[in-house]
Amino acid sequence: MASEDVVGKTTSESAVSTIVNLAEEAKLAREGVKAPGHAILTVCKSLFAGGVAGGVSRTAVAPLERLKILLQVQNPHNIKYNGTIQGLKYIWRTEGFRGLFKGNGTNCARIVPNSAVKFFSYEQASRGILMLYRQQPGNEDAQLTPLLRLGAGACAGIIAMSATYPMDMVRGRLTVQTEKSPYQYRGIFHALSTVLREEGSRALYRGWLPSVIGVIPYVGLNFAVYESLKDWLIKSRTFGLVEDNELGVTTRLACGAAAGTVGQTVAYPLDVIRRRMQMVGWKDASSILTGGDGRSKAPLEYTGMIDAFRKTVRHEGFGALYKGLVPNSVKVVPSIAIAFVTYEVVKDVLGVEMRISD
Repeated sequence: MASEDVVGKTTSESAVSTIVNLAEEAKLAREGVKAPGHAILTVCKSLFAGGVAGGVSRTAVAPLERLKILLQVQNPHNIKYNGTIQGLKYIWRTEGFRGLFKGNGTNCARIVPNSAVKFFSYEQASRGILMLYRQQPGNEDAQLTPLLRLGAGACAGIIAMSATYPMDMVRGRLTVQTEKSPYQYRGIFHALSTVLREEGSRALYRGWLPSVIGVIPYVGLNFAVYESLKDWLIKSRTFGLVEDNELGVTTRLACGAAAGTVGQTVAYPLDVIRRRMQMVGWKDASSILTGGDGRSKAPLEYTGMIDAFRKTVRHEGFGALYKGLVPNSVKVVPSIAIAFVTYEVVKDVLGVEMRISD
Protein backbone atom coordinates (compact mmCIF):
# COMPACT_ATOMS: atom_id res chain seq x y z
CA MET A 1 0.00 0.00 0.00
CA ALA A 2 2.83 2.33 0.85
CA SER A 3 4.42 1.70 -2.51
CA GLU A 4 1.13 2.38 -4.29
CA ASP A 5 0.81 5.67 -2.40
CA VAL A 6 4.32 6.61 -3.47
CA VAL A 7 3.60 5.75 -7.12
CA GLY A 8 0.32 7.68 -7.01
CA LYS A 9 2.00 10.65 -5.45
CA THR A 10 4.78 10.59 -8.05
CA THR A 11 2.25 10.35 -10.88
CA SER A 12 0.27 13.26 -9.49
CA GLU A 13 3.38 15.39 -9.13
CA SER A 14 4.40 14.53 -12.72
CA ALA A 15 0.95 15.52 -14.01
CA VAL A 16 1.01 18.77 -12.06
CA SER A 17 4.52 19.50 -13.37
CA THR A 18 3.38 18.87 -16.95
CA ILE A 19 0.37 21.15 -16.53
CA VAL A 20 2.56 23.89 -15.04
CA ASN A 21 5.06 23.58 -17.91
CA LEU A 22 2.28 23.79 -20.49
CA ALA A 23 0.86 26.83 -18.74
CA GLU A 24 4.28 28.50 -18.73
CA GLU A 25 4.74 27.78 -22.45
CA ALA A 26 1.31 29.21 -23.20
CA LYS A 27 2.14 32.31 -21.17
CA LEU A 28 5.42 32.78 -23.00
CA ALA A 29 3.66 32.34 -26.35
CA ARG A 30 1.08 35.01 -25.41
CA GLU A 31 3.89 37.37 -24.40
CA GLY A 32 5.71 36.81 -27.68
CA VAL A 33 8.67 34.98 -26.12
CA LYS A 34 10.04 32.36 -28.49
CA ALA A 35 11.52 29.00 -27.52
CA PRO A 36 15.31 28.55 -28.03
CA GLY A 37 14.78 26.27 -31.03
CA HIS A 38 12.49 28.79 -32.66
CA ALA A 39 15.00 31.59 -32.03
CA ILE A 40 17.81 29.61 -33.70
CA LEU A 41 15.58 28.86 -36.68
CA THR A 42 14.69 32.55 -36.98
CA VAL A 43 18.38 33.51 -36.96
CA CYS A 44 19.12 30.96 -39.69
CA LYS A 45 16.21 32.22 -41.80
CA SER A 46 17.40 35.83 -41.42
CA LEU A 47 20.95 34.92 -42.41
CA PHE A 48 19.66 32.92 -45.39
CA ALA A 49 17.48 35.83 -46.55
CA GLY A 50 20.41 38.23 -46.29
CA GLY A 51 22.67 35.88 -48.24
CA VAL A 52 20.13 35.42 -51.03
CA ALA A 53 19.61 39.19 -51.22
CA GLY A 54 23.35 39.78 -51.60
CA GLY A 55 23.90 37.12 -54.25
CA VAL A 56 20.93 38.12 -56.40
CA SER A 57 21.60 41.86 -56.26
CA ARG A 58 25.33 41.60 -56.97
CA THR A 59 25.06 39.13 -59.86
CA ALA A 60 22.47 41.39 -61.52
CA VAL A 61 25.02 44.21 -61.76
CA ALA A 62 28.29 42.22 -62.05
CA PRO A 63 29.45 43.77 -65.39
CA LEU A 64 29.11 47.28 -63.97
CA GLU A 65 30.92 46.24 -60.80
CA ARG A 66 33.91 44.99 -62.79
CA LEU A 67 34.01 48.08 -64.99
CA LYS A 68 33.90 50.32 -61.92
CA ILE A 69 36.98 48.67 -60.43
CA LEU A 70 38.87 48.82 -63.74
CA LEU A 71 38.11 52.55 -64.00
CA GLN A 72 39.22 53.11 -60.41
CA VAL A 73 42.67 51.59 -60.81
CA GLN A 74 43.64 52.10 -64.45
CA ASN A 75 46.71 54.16 -65.34
CA PRO A 76 45.72 57.77 -66.18
CA HIS A 77 48.37 57.87 -68.95
CA ASN A 78 47.16 54.74 -70.70
CA ILE A 79 43.38 54.94 -70.77
CA LYS A 80 41.61 51.80 -71.99
CA TYR A 81 38.23 52.26 -70.31
CA ASN A 82 36.64 55.60 -71.07
CA GLY A 83 33.08 55.68 -69.81
CA THR A 84 30.37 53.16 -69.11
CA ILE A 85 29.23 52.18 -72.62
CA GLN A 86 32.72 52.24 -74.16
CA GLY A 87 34.14 50.30 -71.22
CA LEU A 88 31.54 47.55 -71.41
CA LYS A 89 32.00 47.28 -75.19
CA TYR A 90 35.78 47.07 -74.78
CA ILE A 91 35.50 44.26 -72.23
CA TRP A 92 33.05 42.41 -74.49
CA ARG A 93 35.34 42.82 -77.53
CA THR A 94 38.57 41.81 -75.80
CA GLU A 95 37.37 39.23 -73.27
CA GLY A 96 33.94 38.14 -74.41
CA PHE A 97 30.81 37.52 -72.36
CA ARG A 98 32.72 35.80 -69.57
CA GLY A 99 34.87 38.90 -69.18
CA LEU A 100 31.82 40.87 -68.07
CA PHE A 101 31.38 38.53 -65.10
CA LYS A 102 35.05 37.99 -64.24
CA GLY A 103 35.49 38.00 -60.49
CA ASN A 104 31.76 37.58 -59.83
CA GLY A 105 32.21 34.12 -58.32
CA THR A 106 34.65 35.56 -55.81
CA ASN A 107 32.38 38.55 -55.33
CA CYS A 108 29.38 36.34 -54.54
CA ALA A 109 31.49 34.16 -52.25
CA ARG A 110 32.22 37.36 -50.35
CA ILE A 111 28.93 39.21 -50.68
CA VAL A 112 26.66 36.32 -49.66
CA PRO A 113 28.12 35.98 -46.13
CA ASN A 114 28.73 39.75 -46.02
CA SER A 115 25.11 40.51 -46.82
CA ALA A 116 23.84 37.83 -44.43
CA VAL A 117 25.92 39.22 -41.56
CA LYS A 118 25.10 42.82 -42.48
CA PHE A 119 21.31 42.47 -42.49
CA PHE A 120 21.28 40.30 -39.37
CA SER A 121 23.71 42.62 -37.54
CA TYR A 122 21.57 45.63 -38.46
CA GLU A 123 18.45 44.09 -36.94
CA GLN A 124 20.28 43.09 -33.76
CA ALA A 125 22.05 46.45 -33.47
CA SER A 126 18.76 48.28 -34.01
CA ARG A 127 17.10 46.36 -31.20
CA GLY A 128 20.05 46.88 -28.89
CA ILE A 129 20.37 50.60 -29.60
CA LEU A 130 16.61 51.13 -29.22
CA MET A 131 16.61 49.24 -25.93
CA LEU A 132 19.43 51.41 -24.56
CA TYR A 133 17.73 54.56 -25.86
CA ARG A 134 14.46 53.64 -24.14
CA GLN A 135 16.27 53.29 -20.83
CA GLN A 136 16.88 57.03 -20.80
CA PRO A 137 14.29 59.04 -18.82
CA GLY A 138 11.41 60.20 -21.00
CA ASN A 139 12.25 57.83 -23.88
CA GLU A 140 10.26 54.81 -22.69
CA ASP A 141 8.01 54.79 -25.77
CA ALA A 142 10.61 56.06 -28.26
CA GLN A 143 10.94 54.60 -31.74
CA LEU A 144 13.95 54.33 -34.02
CA THR A 145 15.01 57.69 -35.44
CA PRO A 146 17.10 58.24 -38.60
CA LEU A 147 20.14 58.92 -36.40
CA LEU A 148 19.68 55.68 -34.44
CA ARG A 149 19.26 53.78 -37.70
CA LEU A 150 22.44 55.40 -39.01
CA GLY A 151 24.30 54.13 -35.94
CA ALA A 152 22.88 50.62 -36.29
CA GLY A 153 23.73 50.54 -39.99
CA ALA A 154 27.29 51.70 -39.29
CA CYS A 155 27.74 48.91 -36.72
CA ALA A 156 26.40 46.34 -39.18
CA GLY A 157 28.66 47.61 -41.95
CA ILE A 158 31.81 47.46 -39.81
CA ILE A 159 31.06 43.92 -38.61
CA ALA A 160 30.25 42.60 -42.10
CA MET A 161 33.20 44.34 -43.78
CA SER A 162 35.73 43.13 -41.22
CA ALA A 163 34.44 39.56 -41.33
CA THR A 164 34.77 39.23 -45.12
CA TYR A 165 37.54 41.71 -46.02
CA PRO A 166 40.17 39.18 -47.26
CA MET A 167 37.65 37.97 -49.84
CA ASP A 168 37.07 41.54 -50.98
CA MET A 169 40.80 42.12 -51.31
CA VAL A 170 41.44 39.11 -53.59
CA ARG A 171 38.22 39.81 -55.47
CA GLY A 172 39.62 43.21 -56.46
CA ARG A 173 42.75 41.61 -57.84
CA LEU A 174 40.89 38.86 -59.70
CA THR A 175 38.60 41.46 -61.22
CA VAL A 176 41.36 43.59 -62.79
CA GLN A 177 43.12 40.65 -64.43
CA THR A 178 42.87 40.41 -68.21
CA GLU A 179 43.81 37.72 -70.72
CA LYS A 180 47.15 39.51 -71.34
CA SER A 181 48.09 39.72 -67.66
CA PRO A 182 51.64 38.47 -66.96
CA TYR A 183 50.41 36.50 -63.96
CA GLN A 184 47.05 34.89 -63.42
CA TYR A 185 45.38 34.08 -60.15
CA ARG A 186 43.52 30.88 -60.89
CA GLY A 187 40.71 31.43 -58.42
CA ILE A 188 39.72 32.53 -54.95
CA PHE A 189 41.77 30.06 -52.92
CA HIS A 190 44.78 30.29 -55.21
CA ALA A 191 44.72 34.07 -54.88
CA LEU A 192 44.40 33.88 -51.09
CA SER A 193 47.26 31.40 -50.75
CA THR A 194 49.48 33.35 -53.16
CA VAL A 195 48.96 36.63 -51.33
CA LEU A 196 49.64 34.93 -47.99
CA ARG A 197 52.82 33.29 -49.29
CA GLU A 198 54.27 36.27 -51.17
CA GLU A 199 53.01 39.26 -49.17
CA GLY A 200 52.07 37.97 -45.74
CA SER A 201 48.83 37.85 -43.79
CA ARG A 202 48.69 41.63 -43.29
CA ALA A 203 48.32 42.07 -47.05
CA LEU A 204 44.86 40.50 -46.85
CA TYR A 205 43.72 43.53 -44.82
CA ARG A 206 45.48 46.17 -46.89
CA GLY A 207 43.03 49.05 -47.41
CA TRP A 208 40.91 47.95 -44.43
CA LEU A 209 40.96 51.36 -42.70
CA PRO A 210 39.49 53.39 -45.60
CA SER A 211 37.04 50.54 -46.14
CA VAL A 212 35.78 50.72 -42.56
CA ILE A 213 35.68 54.52 -42.61
CA GLY A 214 33.79 54.39 -45.90
CA VAL A 215 31.35 51.71 -44.79
CA ILE A 216 30.16 53.82 -41.85
CA PRO A 217 28.41 56.46 -44.00
CA TYR A 218 27.70 54.03 -46.85
CA VAL A 219 25.91 51.22 -45.02
CA GLY A 220 24.70 53.56 -42.29
CA LEU A 221 23.03 55.91 -44.77
CA ASN A 222 21.66 53.00 -46.82
CA PHE A 223 19.73 51.60 -43.88
CA ALA A 224 18.83 54.98 -42.39
CA VAL A 225 17.47 56.43 -45.64
CA TYR A 226 15.67 53.24 -46.67
CA GLU A 227 13.95 52.57 -43.35
CA SER A 228 13.16 56.25 -42.71
CA LEU A 229 11.66 56.70 -46.17
CA LYS A 230 9.50 53.61 -45.67
CA ASP A 231 8.30 54.82 -42.28
CA TRP A 232 7.54 58.28 -43.63
CA LEU A 233 5.56 56.93 -46.58
CA ILE A 234 3.50 54.65 -44.33
CA LYS A 235 2.84 57.27 -41.65
CA SER A 236 2.03 60.04 -44.14
CA ARG A 237 -0.17 57.61 -46.12
CA THR A 238 1.18 59.16 -49.29
CA PHE A 239 -0.25 56.45 -51.55
CA GLY A 240 -3.55 56.11 -49.74
CA LEU A 241 -2.23 53.49 -47.38
CA VAL A 242 -4.17 52.61 -44.27
CA GLU A 243 -2.24 52.25 -41.03
CA ASP A 244 0.16 49.25 -40.86
CA ASN A 245 -0.22 48.53 -44.59
CA GLU A 246 2.92 47.33 -46.34
CA LEU A 247 4.46 49.27 -49.21
CA GLY A 248 4.43 47.72 -52.65
CA VAL A 249 7.54 46.24 -54.29
CA THR A 250 7.91 49.17 -56.71
CA THR A 251 7.78 51.72 -53.90
CA ARG A 252 10.30 49.78 -51.85
CA LEU A 253 12.59 49.55 -54.87
CA ALA A 254 12.41 53.35 -55.18
CA CYS A 255 13.28 53.73 -51.48
CA GLY A 256 16.24 51.40 -51.93
CA ALA A 257 17.42 53.28 -54.99
CA ALA A 258 17.33 56.60 -53.12
CA ALA A 259 19.22 55.04 -50.20
CA GLY A 260 21.90 53.60 -52.47
CA THR A 261 22.41 56.88 -54.33
CA VAL A 262 22.93 58.88 -51.14
CA GLY A 263 25.23 56.33 -49.50
CA GLN A 264 27.55 55.64 -52.41
CA THR A 265 28.00 59.31 -53.36
CA VAL A 266 29.19 60.18 -49.85
CA ALA A 267 31.52 57.18 -49.45
CA TYR A 268 32.84 56.77 -53.01
CA PRO A 269 36.28 58.47 -52.66
CA LEU A 270 37.16 56.05 -49.86
CA ASP A 271 36.20 53.15 -52.13
CA VAL A 272 38.64 54.39 -54.79
CA ILE A 273 41.44 54.69 -52.23
CA ARG A 274 40.89 51.21 -50.79
CA ARG A 275 40.99 49.67 -54.29
CA ARG A 276 44.30 51.35 -54.99
CA MET A 277 45.74 50.31 -51.65
CA GLN A 278 44.72 46.71 -52.37
CA MET A 279 46.99 46.74 -55.45
CA VAL A 280 50.06 47.70 -53.36
CA GLY A 281 52.57 44.87 -52.99
CA TRP A 282 51.34 42.99 -56.05
CA LYS A 283 54.45 42.86 -58.23
CA ASP A 284 52.48 42.49 -61.49
CA ALA A 285 49.89 45.15 -60.71
CA SER A 286 51.50 47.93 -62.78
CA SER A 287 51.70 45.74 -65.88
CA ILE A 288 48.13 44.58 -65.49
CA LEU A 289 46.77 48.08 -65.03
CA THR A 290 48.66 49.37 -68.08
CA GLY A 291 47.67 46.44 -70.23
CA GLY A 292 51.07 44.80 -70.19
CA ASP A 293 52.74 47.24 -72.61
CA GLY A 294 55.01 48.68 -69.92
CA ARG A 295 54.21 52.31 -70.71
CA SER A 296 53.68 54.92 -68.02
CA LYS A 297 53.50 52.59 -65.07
CA ALA A 298 51.71 54.36 -62.25
CA PRO A 299 53.30 54.58 -58.78
CA LEU A 300 51.54 51.96 -56.68
CA GLU A 301 53.33 52.52 -53.37
CA TYR A 302 51.37 54.17 -50.58
CA THR A 303 52.45 54.40 -46.96
CA GLY A 304 48.85 54.64 -45.79
CA MET A 305 45.38 56.01 -46.47
CA ILE A 306 46.36 59.70 -46.20
CA ASP A 307 49.36 59.15 -48.49
CA ALA A 308 47.12 57.41 -51.04
CA PHE A 309 44.70 60.35 -50.98
CA ARG A 310 47.52 62.86 -51.36
CA LYS A 311 49.28 61.08 -54.25
CA THR A 312 46.04 60.39 -56.10
CA VAL A 313 44.92 64.03 -55.97
CA ARG A 314 48.42 65.39 -56.74
CA HIS A 315 49.06 63.14 -59.76
CA GLU A 316 45.55 62.89 -61.18
CA GLY A 317 43.48 65.68 -59.67
CA PHE A 318 40.50 65.68 -57.34
CA GLY A 319 38.29 64.10 -60.02
CA ALA A 320 40.29 60.86 -59.72
CA LEU A 321 38.55 60.23 -56.39
CA TYR A 322 35.32 59.78 -58.35
CA LYS A 323 36.65 57.60 -61.16
CA GLY A 324 34.05 54.99 -62.05
CA LEU A 325 31.27 56.89 -60.27
CA VAL A 326 28.90 56.74 -63.26
CA PRO A 327 28.93 52.94 -63.71
CA ASN A 328 28.91 52.61 -59.95
CA SER A 329 25.81 54.82 -59.73
CA VAL A 330 24.12 52.82 -62.47
CA LYS A 331 25.09 49.69 -60.52
CA VAL A 332 24.31 50.81 -56.98
CA VAL A 333 20.80 52.12 -57.62
CA PRO A 334 19.35 48.77 -58.75
CA SER A 335 21.74 46.73 -56.58
CA ILE A 336 20.77 48.28 -53.24
CA ALA A 337 17.11 48.37 -54.24
CA ILE A 338 17.12 44.69 -55.25
CA ALA A 339 19.01 43.71 -52.08
CA PHE A 340 16.55 45.39 -49.71
CA VAL A 341 13.44 44.13 -51.47
CA THR A 342 14.81 40.59 -51.99
CA TYR A 343 15.69 40.41 -48.30
CA GLU A 344 12.20 41.47 -47.22
CA VAL A 345 10.46 39.21 -49.75
CA VAL A 346 12.51 36.15 -48.75
CA LYS A 347 11.90 36.84 -45.05
CA ASP A 348 8.20 37.21 -45.76
CA VAL A 349 8.18 33.88 -47.64
CA LEU A 350 10.01 32.22 -44.76
CA GLY A 351 7.61 33.75 -42.26
CA VAL A 352 10.16 35.79 -40.33
CA GLU A 353 8.90 38.81 -38.37
CA MET A 354 10.56 42.01 -39.60
CA ARG A 355 9.45 44.64 -37.12
CA ILE A 356 12.23 46.05 -34.95
CA SER A 357 10.47 48.80 -33.04
CA ASP A 358 8.26 46.49 -30.94
